[in-house]
Amino acid sequence: MDTVRATDPALAAKIEGRAKTWIAEHGANFPGDPQTGLLGDSKLDEQRFEDFDNEAACPALDPDSGKCDIYAWRPMTCRVFGPPVRMGDGEELGHCELCFKGAAKEKVTACEMTVPHDLEAELLDEIPMKEKTVVAFALLD
Repeated sequence: MDTVRATDPALAAKIEGRAKTWIAEHGANFPGDPQTGLLGDSKLDEQRFEDFDNEAACPALDPDSGKCDIYAWRPMTCRVFGPPVRMGDGEELGHCELCFKGAAKEKVTACEMTVPHDLEAELLDEIPMKEKTVVAFALLD
């Protein structure tokens, strides 16, 4: 967000406003500390996160165009969530439902992407906030 703040302060203010609105609307159900934005690490918190506001629009999305306002700087979760990626034990193929709206399971499977784990670890080392959180809190960090 620092780059957006420096290059387009009006856009940064809009994004931060949407993030604050998102937190006001969804923060009470956040499975962690809504003051810091850090996800809880208990089994209950993990279970609650599975269903936590999955249908809520990301605050980085422009509500008029549906495009991501921080696409060039999007978080790792966004970079790997759109394409179908094997999760957990490899049985589940997670993907962004918005990217594959109406697509048959075979089409989704044909687009599967293998995540380069070494690259992911390398990129994670560059991220200043190491704790688990959600995009809305990260946008305000």
